Amino acid sequence: MKILVTGGAGFIGSHLVDRLLSEGHAIRILDNFEAQVHEGNRPAYLNPDAEYLQGDVRDRDCLRRALEGVEVVFHEAACVGVGQSMYQIEKYVSANVLGTAILLDCIVNDRIPLKKLIVASSMSIYGEGQYLCAGCGVIYPSLRALDQLKERKWEMHCHRCGSIAKPQPTPETKPLVPTSVYAVSKRDQEELCLSVGRSYHIPTVALRYFNVYGPRQSLSNPYTGVCAIFSARIKNHRPPLIFEDGLQTRDFIHVRDIVQANVLVMQNPQADYETFNVGTGQALPIVQIARLLSELYEIPQVPEISSKYRAGDIRHCYADVSKLTALGFRPSVSLSDGLRELVGWGRQINAQDRVEEAAKELQVRGLAQG
Repeated sequence: MKILVTGGAGFIGSHLVDRLLSEGHAIRILDNFEAQVHEGNRPAYLNPDAEYLQGDVRDRDCLRRALEGVEVVFHEAACVGVGQSMYQIEKYVSANVLGTAILLDCIVNDRIPLKKLIVASSMSIYGEGQYLCAGCGVIYPSLRALDQLKERKWEMHCHRCGSIAKPQPTPETKPLVPTSVYAVSKRDQEELCLSVGRSYHIPTVALRYFNVYGPRQSLSNPYTGVCAIFSARIKNHRPPLIFEDGLQTRDFIHVRDIVQANVLVMQNPQADYETFNVGTGQALPIVQIARLLSELYEIPQVPEISSKYRAGDIRHCYADVSKLTALGFRPSVSLSDGLRELVGWGRQINAQDRVEEAAKELQVRGLAQG
């Protein structure tokens, strides 16, 4: 099949391109080679067997060229970064929401006969994950109150009885409560694609990625995933900086398993018009990731627990993956193997540590406290 991957030169997109090419598909990539990610260079890992168009998803003429003859679209292009999105609001909304709208507008009005549209969504659209209160049952809490954070009471309390609630796997049915501009834009991407897909009978799938890690992550981008951010600090012989107490948990999934999920839903018609979590179903404390990376890099660095907090940060969120596993999905890369692979990549590349600069930017704007 002829397939378009928007953002196909990026971390996740490039791995997806490699897999699709290996299965005999003809791949076209549309990517703007964002300077914050690629630092002005075309990455060496780009697959020479793909066709490349350099351009922006908001450029209608470029999109039309990219869509010519295409049967499947993987929409991976997006500005990524929770903290940065809170002060580069126009950039994030324009790239993520307007870009998706123009893509859909071209597909619909140019009558592109797509067989499938798959959009990369995000776990960030949930806000906090699902919790269980011993007395009140399942709850869907909003953000923790500012007074609670100031008192360094990090865990989630039931909004009904006040007792500490325990995190549970978060299913796709949980109400969406995005807590950042980035998260709002990812929700909008997902809902735009699904609503247009249903209306025009274009089989559409939204995949809600949890915390993705692996080789080809930009280690110099302080707004990318936490594994890459910690790697940049450790490689520069500096301690990983951790907000709150480090015991907040996330669901870390290797990029190859993200690719597996994308290929699975492309091939399976049971996935059409549905949303799926893509994670491992395991909750891991942030501080544990920092320690493991330090061990693997063989650069001893004790994580710096700041007890500071950031606007919009959640405490716990990990995936209920039962809906996707019902289609045959099984995470195949263990955390230990996946982190070794990330570290192997990290040893080969330069990493500028811009974490303190980014943290200061948040603090100046009143988005980080403590």
